Amino acid sequence: MNSFLTNQQIASLVEAIQSAEEHSTGEIRVHIDSNTENHNAETAFEVFKKLCMNQTTDRNAVLFHVNFEQKYLTIIGDIGIHEKVQQSYWDHLHDYITSEFTKGNYYKALKSAILETGIELKKYFPVTGENPNQLSNEITFS
Repeated sequence: MNSFLTNQQIASLVEAIQSAEEHSTGEIRVHIDSNTENHNAETAFEVFKKLCMNQTTDRNAVLFHVNFEQKYLTIIGDIGIHEKVQQSYWDHLHDYITSEFTKGNYYKALKSAILETGIELKKYFPVTGENPNQLSNEITFS
């Protein structure tokens, strides 16, 4: 499937997503793209919509769209969370992940980013009642 993450690491990232979403109404997805050669950002927005991430109740879904071969990462936070954390938050997260990627720490970088995003989501979108999982936690591939 990909030489950057083992199946065990992928399973562990799914657990990290579950854990990160536990105390927030936010939704987090990771998509690993091995096909796109150009226009990675545009592709990421298409994936965001295809996964219905722009349809959560609080508009607080976050997508990590990764293209390891192209060394490309796009982070998309829907309007609800973006208004709270601002662009500087995403820039900081993007810089951290890409610097870890250059060291070959793909799993560590994604897991840390997922958990850190969960902390931000919890800050602004805490669970107040029922917390249905609006989107799958599975990692998707193309």
